[in-house]
Amino acid sequence: MVENDIRPTVVGRKRWLFIGHPEAGWRSTVIYSILISCRRRGLNPLEYLTDVLTRLPSMKITQINELLPAHWKPASANTS
Repeated sequence: MVENDIRPTVVGRKRWLFIGHPEAGWRSTVIYSILISCRRRGLNPLEYLTDVLTRLPSMKITQINELLPAHWKPASANTS
C-alpha cells in the first residue's frame, strides 16, 4: 500500500529536477501537495480546484482557512 502511494514521487523525481524555470519546481510541489491532500480526504481534485479558484477572488484573507482541503465544503453546501 505504501509503495503505491510513493510511486508517483519516485518515478517523477528525476524528471522534476529539470522542470524548467527555477521557480517551477516549487510551484509544482505546491500543486502536487494540494492534489494529494484532496486525494487523502476523498475529495475530487477537479471539483475542489474549480470551486476554490472561483471563490478565492471574492474572499477575505481571514476566510482562507475555509478553502484548505481539510476544511473545504463545496459552494453548493454553503448556500443551503
